[in-house]
Amino acid sequence: MLKEKIGNYRWQICTLLFVATTINYLDRQVLSLTWKDHIVPEFHWTDSSYGDITSIFSLVYAFSMLFAGKFVDWIDTKKGFMYAIFFWSIGALLHAYCGIATSGVLKGTWFVGFETAKENLKTVTDVSKVLNTSVAFFIIARIVLAIGESGNFPAAIKTTAEFFPKKDRGFATSIFNSGATIGAMLAPLTIPYIAEDLGWEMTFIIIGASGFLWMFFWQAMYKKPHLHPKVSKEELAYIQQDDVTEVKAVDTGKKLSLVQAFKYKQTWAFAVGKFMTDGVWWFYLFWTPAYLKDVYGLSGIDAAPYLTVLYTITMLSLIGGWLPTFFVTKKMMNPYNGRMKAMLIFAFFPLLVLLAQPSGSTSIWLPMIIIGIAGAAHQSWSANIFSTVSDMFPKYAVGTITGIGGMAGGLGSFIINKGSGKLFDYAKETNMSFLGFTGKPAGYFIIFIICAVVYLIAWFIMKRLVPKYKMVEV
Repeated sequence: MLKEKIGNYRWQICTLLFVATTINYLDRQVLSLTWKDHIVPEFHWTDSSYGDITSIFSLVYAFSMLFAGKFVDWIDTKKGFMYAIFFWSIGALLHAYCGIATSGVLKGTWFVGFETAKENLKTVTDVSKVLNTSVAFFIIARIVLAIGESGNFPAAIKTTAEFFPKKDRGFATSIFNSGATIGAMLAPLTIPYIAEDLGWEMTFIIIGASGFLWMFFWQAMYKKPHLHPKVSKEELAYIQQDDVTEVKAVDTGKKLSLVQAFKYKQTWAFAVGKFMTDGVWWFYLFWTPAYLKDVYGLSGIDAAPYLTVLYTITMLSLIGGWLPTFFVTKKMMNPYNGRMKAMLIFAFFPLLVLLAQPSGSTSIWLPMIIIGIAGAAHQSWSANIFSTVSDMFPKYAVGTITGIGGMAGGLGSFIINKGSGKLFDYAKETNMSFLGFTGKPAGYFIIFIICAVVYLIAWFIMKRLVPKYKMVEV
């Protein structure tokens, strides 16, 4: 009854954030679900080729996040989000034309269709030229995608800080952050089939175009809550219950510089947590389809049911937003302590990934279920580590701090993606052995071990840096 009385427009805005995040993850998943079955035969990529592309995406994403947060704080939420999704949608579309561009460089045939480009490339005798040229063009497309996508989370976290009180931000963040899971879940249900029926190029075009539709709704629906005609006085009072003076600081244009931001231990705690754990989720996104192909011989369509179940399980991450709210409202903990306690609980679940590779000999479903549980734990962790920013920093600094953490997370992702590609090629070439596994399975087991333990290490470092809740006073 209380929610009906005060209004619920903030949840409509949260729904928009959820849809944007879903599109974001669909766009970045197209490549991982098409490269083994469709792109490798055409362009002769190796695991290292794919690892280079994904790691450069991660690196550009990392540094773009640093400036994306600052950009969103500077240009403000509405325009910042519009620019971000426009840019990443263009980047998604560019992937579709990498084959034509490769044909243009190697054969001088630029203005041709997708199928003609494929036929032209078959006549190139030096496959290394096809590989290197195509990789270069995919890297360019991936860079554009990364720059645009880097704006999603700073803008979404800033919007959440604008529309929700602190006690609800973890839950709201877990809802829009679940768009990452939904996007990852929808991807294997759609992308392999589109690629099979219409060609891999059309998957990038169809998925990429959805961002332009979202822009229409964002333009029509978003205004700051104290200026929005659909936000009632009662709902506005609920939103601003933490600190009304903070709203005045936002309205007067107060800003936090990057130099200032790095002076605070709270910034470093957030950055360390993101650096050590973001790469785990990106590894699951970018490499699980390849894992099913390399270790179990499953094509994209054959792997679809397993990937769908995996990402469906990660929807359990919605609990991740509820648990700290429970600690705050029922156990009377402050938001930061409640969130850190919840994150400690979530940090133990990824240890199950130590069993993922060994359990695969019994059934493929077992590693998929285990990775799904670990993915849910990651998304729960992610929703709460994002919310620690708005717990500890004023609203006008949220975009900047989120960007710094995103940069750190991107650097961690660069390391794991680059390292994975090199490790898997090395494992295959040398038939490497590790704890009873040989070849690529041994390489995957090493990465799984890393993915299992980093959360607990990250939590203890964060707790060491910020042992007690303290709001930053800028």
